Amino acid sequence: MVKVSFLDYGAGNIRSLRNVHNGEGVFLDYGAGNIRSLRNALLKVGCEIIDVNSAEDIANAQILIFPGVGSFGVCIDNLHSKGYFDALKAYATSGRPFYGICLGMQSLFEGSEETPGKAGLGVIPGIVSRFNDSSVSIPHMGWNSLRIQKQSSITSKFQSMDHRFYFVHSFRASPTPQNKEWIAALTDYGSDENTFISMVHKGGVCASQFHPEKSSANGLNLLSAFLEQATSASVPQEVSAPCEGRTALAKRIIACLDVRENDSGDLVVTKGDQYDVREKEDAKDVRNLGKPVELAKRYSDEGADEVTFLNITSFRGDVVQDAPMLRVLELTSEKVFVPLCIGGGIRDYTDVKGDKHSALEVASAYFRSGADKVSIGSDAVFSAEKFRADGVKDGTSCIEQISNVYGRQAVVISVDPKRVYVDTKEATAHTVLEVEEGKLCWWQCTVKGGREVRDLDAFELAEACEALGAGEVLLNCIDKDGQNAGFDLALIKEMKRRVSIPVIASSGAGNPQHMVDVLKATDADAALAAGIFHRREVAISEVKSAVANAGIPCRPIE
Repeated sequence: MVKVSFLDYGAGNIRSLRNVHNGEGVFLDYGAGNIRSLRNALLKVGCEIIDVNSAEDIANAQILIFPGVGSFGVCIDNLHSKGYFDALKAYATSGRPFYGICLGMQSLFEGSEETPGKAGLGVIPGIVSRFNDSSVSIPHMGWNSLRIQKQSSITSKFQSMDHRFYFVHSFRASPTPQNKEWIAALTDYGSDENTFISMVHKGGVCASQFHPEKSSANGLNLLSAFLEQATSASVPQEVSAPCEGRTALAKRIIACLDVRENDSGDLVVTKGDQYDVREKEDAKDVRNLGKPVELAKRYSDEGADEVTFLNITSFRGDVVQDAPMLRVLELTSEKVFVPLCIGGGIRDYTDVKGDKHSALEVASAYFRSGADKVSIGSDAVFSAEKFRADGVKDGTSCIEQISNVYGRQAVVISVDPKRVYVDTKEATAHTVLEVEEGKLCWWQCTVKGGREVRDLDAFELAEACEALGAGEVLLNCIDKDGQNAGFDLALIKEMKRRVSIPVIASSGAGNPQHMVDVLKATDADAALAAGIFHRREVAISEVKSAVANAGIPCRPIE
């Protein structure tokens, strides 16, 4: 079994991670977000993991994995504070096998516009910069392909423009004459100026902007190929093989699981009808559509691009100590190697013992248990209201707390509006649009699972949250929820016009054509469904086939 040194640069407490691996391993702790998934992926491909606890551990490592999630500045500061920076730079220039992931790749460059004046490791020439094309959503989030520029034993199993990998980032390294010899693959996004380095490989150093641990079978195969090369006695062979053309980001198909306790205390997947999750007849029990981990695994196997859990009763309890839901995430991350998002209860609160917990603590508990993103509902509304009233970002909102540590890409806002019909556009100061049958309406935000309304429309909420640091919008519509009659196209199209971050279309899917219609009519970045998948009325493969046949870029089922 291959022994791998693992560098986790430590944005948070990873104590729980240290309890889950079997055998010996090396783990470099610099404190990123979801490191559990990468650990599970390495175990899946046959590694023993050694936790790095000192600079000496880095110096003695034979194979080093350096993951990265969050901000460039936090990463570099933590490397310095833990005494790892110089040792890591020395290792990366030693010729021994090294694999950096996402921010782990960006840190190899000289610096980043994300944190001006903060020097990177300086192994690769160049400054990491922000995407600058306003015609595309930022972050670049989802499944894109590679234009392989250099063939090696690591990339030999993959075809340019064909195999897709999962990306999530707002900053990128651009190709230059100075770093050309490092470039193993390029990926396109928006304008030609946005084309970025998606993979580097030179000697023992390999790194990717994408996340192999979140890239399903392709990612696991890539990690296996790297480890095979790392343990081979042969010298790595790299052959220039530039590929032209342009890659395209796929539209994502997301499976959503609403999870809550039933009346017996068991966690079940349920589905509401306009947010009502109880049966209409008999004892009116909570609608039970299956077990969370089993369904998540099934959807991943069937080709879901992401899996979202919504912990819909978490506002009533102690989220940090919610052992059953955290355990669901832990078990899911052992079986599912696509992105996992979790929503529910992400707020500042005081527990039954009188102890105070911050939204950042809640999010950190979810990240440590295997989540890649957190979805914020009611607290996003309260944060937006405060920001709109004060006009100041003071760092105290849940969005700011989490995005400052884990990065914008880790924060999703879940928008739960309901239609308010009016006779004229002048009847309200909120944005009014024409919908079916020539009717006029605006979309009023709600909190607490749709039970309370606020004087805020969906677009005002999203714009404020984007300014605070949110990285994605999960856009629901209570009127469409559970109706299986199609999405609220007017709402989603306007939302795409108003924000520059990705938008997930939710609420209303009843058949594959509905998914095609929303992606084509609104240019949404992803489409989400729940009940039709749970009840096996529609298979994910049917949706993907319909999307692909409509000429929409889509990740094929592996």
